Amino acid sequence: MTACTVIGLGEAGATYAAALTAAGHAVTGFDPVAASTPAGVTRAATAAEACEGADIVLVMTGAAAARSVAQECLPVLAPGSCYADFTSSSPGVMQELGQLPTQAAFADVAILGPVSALGEKTPLMVSGPGAQAVAALLEPLGVQVEIADGGPGAAMAHKLLRSVLMKGLASVVVEAVTAGKAAGLEDWIRAQIAGQLAGDGQAVIDRFLTGTAKHAARRSREMQDTASYLSDLGVPAEMTTASANALARIAHATEPALR
Repeated sequence: MTACTVIGLGEAGATYAAALTAAGHAVTGFDPVAASTPAGVTRAATAAEACEGADIVLVMTGAAAARSVAQECLPVLAPGSCYADFTSSSPGVMQELGQLPTQAAFADVAILGPVSALGEKTPLMVSGPGAQAVAALLEPLGVQVEIADGGPGAAMAHKLLRSVLMKGLASVVVEAVTAGKAAGLEDWIRAQIAGQLAGDGQAVIDRFLTGTAKHAARRSREMQDTASYLSDLGVPAEMTTASANALARIAHATEPALR
């Protein structure tokens, strides 16, 4: 049995706290706001109190609280313990926190999926001296834990690069489906999106990389027209407008090479 502490008992924190309790671990939690505490979890009055005697601390707060929580909790942790920061802080912040004075091994943990859908089995990427401790705790719960090379910040660097794709793609899909619905063509645009997401992913990436630079000027003008059409439909066109601007920049940068 491992003495676990979960700081932050919102959706993600409560999910992990409940799973760890069900697995037979002793779990202490702290959250200054959350109204409820998962069954079997002991709730502490402060973050520092919650960390006293902990073998491993999982920090599930928002990124804005990462520094203050680390500064309160790290000094009370004993040698051989682990402090695992699951906040979506930048790689630079993770590096900074990993250098704070402590006897605990620091781990930078990136959650690679929606905890709301996948629960405690959401894949993770971990880096830093405490990475192995995080894997040892969570892999028995069925969690896929990938350990990234490098120190604190390496896992978050991977996650933020992934976010360029996942959050950007999600925004584009929302904009396209909203426009399709406004035009009375939702089923058609959904089929178009599904078709593009299927098949040989590497081939699609190569096609995007080569075709975008080659046809950037024409595609920029097309996206400007598309933004105008979405405006006529009464649909916000932030992603379409951003694409037009990005393509114009790419066209300008590649013009000398194409002459």
